[in-house]
Amino acid sequence: MNSSDNRKKRRIVWAILIAVVLIAIAVVAFFLLRTPKENPVASMSFQDCLAYTTKDTPEATVGVVVLQNGAANISFYGNNAKQIPYDGYEFEIGSLTKTITAALMMRAEADGTLSLSDPINRFLKLPAQAYYPSIERILTHQSGYKSFYFEQPMIENFFSGGNNFYQVSRGMLRRRLGKVHLQDKDYPFLYSNFGFSVLGLILEDIYQQSYTDLADSFVQQELGMQHTHISDGDGNLSGYWRWAQDDAYLPAGGLISTADDMAIYARAMLAGSPEFLGTAQNALAKINATSDQLASLGIRMDSAGAAWMIDGEHGIVWHNGGTSHFSSYMGFDPQRQIAVVILTNLAPDYRIPATVMGAKLLLELQAQN
Repeated sequence: MNSSDNRKKRRIVWAILIAVVLIAIAVVAFFLLRTPKENPVASMSFQDCLAYTTKDTPEATVGVVVLQNGAANISFYGNNAKQIPYDGYEFEIGSLTKTITAALMMRAEADGTLSLSDPINRFLKLPAQAYYPSIERILTHQSGYKSFYFEQPMIENFFSGGNNFYQVSRGMLRRRLGKVHLQDKDYPFLYSNFGFSVLGLILEDIYQQSYTDLADSFVQQELGMQHTHISDGDGNLSGYWRWAQDDAYLPAGGLISTADDMAIYARAMLAGSPEFLGTAQNALAKINATSDQLASLGIRMDSAGAAWMIDGEHGIVWHNGGTSHFSSYMGFDPQRQIAVVILTNLAPDYRIPATVMGAKLLLELQAQN
């Protein structure tokens, strides 16, 4: 064998060795990336999360409500978790609005006005289709409706920032309903702002009132939450979403509230009074929607009630909310009669959101009982 053949063989051997090494590196990298990394937030306490989230954040306003042993404690924190004076801060509560929309539906069921098994076209005049989803499937996010459907105003909203649903009208929502074709089945859990906006249309058709009037009257007169209302874009903080009077998505996220009022709401949920608030907490469907990330933080979505998420492992009923500049959470343990509300004027993706802080505080309180 001549030297030329030897060199050729060496090159082939080296090429094979390099290829093997590269494959080995790729395999190791693949499994390293696939192996769940420990979430550092998982080991943090509520106070740790609060301190980290407000660190060097002068604009921070965080309201913390704890209901325990029949008493409510409300505290406010600002920059670097320093306690700040008590005040009637007005927070957007975002998707916690859905629990009020659901409560209005449950009240209508209790009155005999509707059944949760009713299809939406019993109340809404819609184009003929083989199937429209039931109220219950919408309440549990199993209707098959997407989170939202594109409408023309969303283009301008995207470029201007802020509320993606601004100026999406009821008329647009009704027209869209006739174009979405679904099957008669429980779809996998998919959180739907669109679906809850449809529930708002139903409430308006039943009571012949705007959703704004219905919701404001309900929270203020029936629940005693005098400082809670559908947003008019104004308040004593900043960064509120713009809404138009005819906006269809108000039932999915349009309420503004205060810590005092949310304490009233949490107390009503713990008491299950009025009775339909207690019924709203009962599981209507198994959804098994707990992600690995949520589970690592002690947050579960095992079942769904009427809008409420149910953590079967920890005995917690909860919901959260978020807009561009606000993040909120309410969770409660009906058995131990403990509730926690977190209200912040910080975006949901800013450091550690209200949902995580609230869940941690509630789990800590459970451990003390």
